[in-house]
Amino acid sequence: MDTMTRLRTGLALVLVMTAAASRSASAQSELSGSWAARNHEDALERAAGPHAVDYTGLPLNEDGRAKALSYSASQLAMIERQCALWPPFYLVLGPFGMKVWNETEPVNGTVTAWKLGAWEDRAPTTIWMDGRPRPSKNAPHERGGFTTGTWEGNMLVAYTTHMKAGVIRRNGAPSSDEATLTTRFIRHGDLLTVLAVLEDPIYLTEPEIITKNFQLDAAPISPVGPPCVPGYEGTSGDGSVPHYVPEKNPFVEELTNQYGIPRDAVLGGAETMYPEYRKKLKTAYVRPEKCPRNCGAPAPPPAPAR
Repeated sequence: MDTMTRLRTGLALVLVMTAAASRSASAQSELSGSWAARNHEDALERAAGPHAVDYTGLPLNEDGRAKALSYSASQLAMIERQCALWPPFYLVLGPFGMKVWNETEPVNGTVTAWKLGAWEDRAPTTIWMDGRPRPSKNAPHERGGFTTGTWEGNMLVAYTTHMKAGVIRRNGAPSSDEATLTTRFIRHGDLLTVLAVLEDPIYLTEPEIITKNFQLDAAPISPVGPPCVPGYEGTSGDGSVPHYVPEKNPFVEELTNQYGIPRDAVLGGAETMYPEYRKKLKTAYVRPEKCPRNCGAPAPPPAPAR
């Protein structure tokens, strides 16, 4: 091959690579901005929060169920737990919006990382886009975890490891420090769908899939919330941790008494995730009487025996 032919071949290759890179870059979506939460999905859980014992649709194993049933929300009043922060997947579980911005390489302007701003109860998330290696499995686990990202067309795919143990629901359904999270950010105009897939070999038998929608908002959202300042909230201070011993959680029958949902369904498991589970409930489900007022409120306590 003569010199001129090599030059033509090299130039053609550069043009092809440049065009491919241009198409790849143009396929990416702009994620920067303030995104307001649209909590129409699972609205009750993301607002006031779920019932104390409601694990329906969660693929908990026996260990996960036992840990969940031992949980008492009074733990959050303890000084050392008030500012513990929620896991990264609280982005799709909580009620808040998010602030997104990027960091760029100063010379060529390529995006080195996407930043997801946090409120006071969730650590910020950094999605590294510069190809850096994942830390050793023995590296410290942080509240924000360690996340790397790649583009698949116009969808940003992020993979998170090194998270501290946390909860999947605010009623104590647990996640371990061996959990991993795959998050997809999909933009359609001014709407952004975030799809999170949580896998946990310690407490789950199948992946837990959660989605949430956001909408671009002209009103700015702060990348950080007010600082968390712990204070005395009436705890005993004797060093004990509020919890329930096995078989003594007082809220196990709450959904059954209020809505007629069988206890097996309330306690969750992979089977409760699928539509076919309705067939199993046909013989066990007792439809409650029509609610005339204050519907959705907790059932009143039973009258004392006389």
